[in-house]
Amino acid sequence: MLKIFGRVQAYTAVRLSINHLSSLNMSTTADEYKFTTLSVNSPKPYVLHVQLDREEKHNTMNHAMWKDMTDCFSKASDDENVRSIVLSGKGRLFTAGLDLMEAAQNFSSSPDQDVARRGFKMAKLIGLAQESCSAIERCMKPVVVAIHGACIGGGMDVITACDIRLCAENAYFSIKEVDVGLAADMGTLQRLPKIIGNDSLVRELSYTARKIGSNEALSCGLVSKVYKDDKELMENALQLAAFIATKSPVAVQSTKVNLNYARNHSIPEGLEFMKSWNATMLQTEDIMKSAGAFMQKKTPADVEFSKL
Repeated sequence: MLKIFGRVQAYTAVRLSINHLSSLNMSTTADEYKFTTLSVNSPKPYVLHVQLDREEKHNTMNHAMWKDMTDCFSKASDDENVRSIVLSGKGRLFTAGLDLMEAAQNFSSSPDQDVARRGFKMAKLIGLAQESCSAIERCMKPVVVAIHGACIGGGMDVITACDIRLCAENAYFSIKEVDVGLAADMGTLQRLPKIIGNDSLVRELSYTARKIGSNEALSCGLVSKVYKDDKELMENALQLAAFIATKSPVAVQSTKVNLNYARNHSIPEGLEFMKSWNATMLQTEDIMKSAGAFMQKKTPADVEFSKL
């Protein structure tokens, strides 16, 4: 590391433009992200805003939305013009969960099919639903989710796959599946225990479908901040995503990969993985650019990082 920083002086001549982010025309256009159940735009440089857009159906989740979410976050993961993502819901609430009417049709089986074939059909549908959340978790770009109003059932699966959870005071949360005769199957039961670290509370919420409000969500660690209303929530979510987007994309994406890996492995395994990962990543030019800016009393926002 000393050798790396010993070369910093060679990079202090790098031209740093304080306002370069505002002058660059690199924002992803909405035309590149067209979906039937999602509304997507780029309100700030390198920031993608994804909205659940079935407002007339309370943003309930169906087959089309699961596919759109998978496609959207997979595309964003590889998009060099995206460095951070905000996820929110249009209308009065984040999401009311599963579209029960459509689900009833999808879950119905032909009476002449045997149980094995019905099982294969059901497994394929569940896999699609699970992938819509796993695509968020797997996406290389940090995802900030802004929750207002109800976040029910499948909404819990979605937000637990995100990196940072923020909410408005009017938000409430419920693992609703037991009330409709099933167990949550898109990731809540697997991810929530690792998020809040309270097995007893996870089981209580999962067995009872009890609602928790924004204050309890904050106290148990489900969300990291609560804002007074929807407007303040969105302003701060976008501001946070924009701030993350000013950092080195190599550093941010490397951090997400290693946090996800460490969560599911032991400390020695996580350290070994980190060692292998950084053996390459420590050679990035972003370190020199960041260190040069620091020595000039500037910030990462003043550095023009190459696309990744």
